[in-house]
Amino acid sequence: MSNVFSRAAAAAACAVVLGAAPASAQQTVNLSLGYFTVKGEDARVRDDVVVANSRFLAFDVSDFNGATIGGEWLVSFGRFFEGGVGVGFTRKTVPSVYYDYEDPDGTEIEQDARLRRVPMDFTVRVLPFGQGSPIQPYFGLGATAVAWRYSEFGEFVNFDAGRQIFDGEFVASGVQGGAVALGGIRFAGQGGSAGFEVRYHKADAPLSSDFAGSRLDLGGWTYQFTAGLRF
Repeated sequence: MSNVFSRAAAAAACAVVLGAAPASAQQTVNLSLGYFTVKGEDARVRDDVVVANSRFLAFDVSDFNGATIGGEWLVSFGRFFEGGVGVGFTRKTVPSVYYDYEDPDGTEIEQDARLRRVPMDFTVRVLPFGQGSPIQPYFGLGATAVAWRYSEFGEFVNFDAGRQIFDGEFVASGVQGGAVALGGIRFAGQGGSAGFEVRYHKADAPLSSDFAGSRLDLGGWTYQFTAGLRF
């Protein structure tokens, strides 16, 4: 199933590049504001660092949910299809403490984790009612490249050195490819549009042995309102 999804996403990305639209094609520049929710613990990639940390740190996986903003450029090719290139931004810092350990003075051992995601999506969408309809439901697939940065900083317990407590910071970053699926509805006029959209990203990145898990799941759901300028 994942191979089929990946091939469909790659084909969608190629269509954006190869589907050269005429100069008179409808174009839209969208701005979006919404909420990003990470995958739940049972749906995350195997050996995910967030799940691994939750076994000894007091926080919820859902604490990484947060606000997101974005923008997108859409170009029609034919009456029922659009290609799009868009980018989003989400960053969330999650505080935590160790469940079973304290500093020698009896205070909590405090640590923060921070996740930043900047997905760039290349999508193709289908509009069943066509470009001319004032009400335009749509759905689509595409490829994504997620620029990400994950860090853990604060106090740590070294279980390999007699549970020694030390201050530190561990950082990983990169750009990871993946797939995106979307669906939504917009209300379109001659010069503008407004609507609501849901996106699902599938991507995960490798981490070094500095972290409790060897992978970082970058996927999840984005629920967002959109406002567009059409020309």
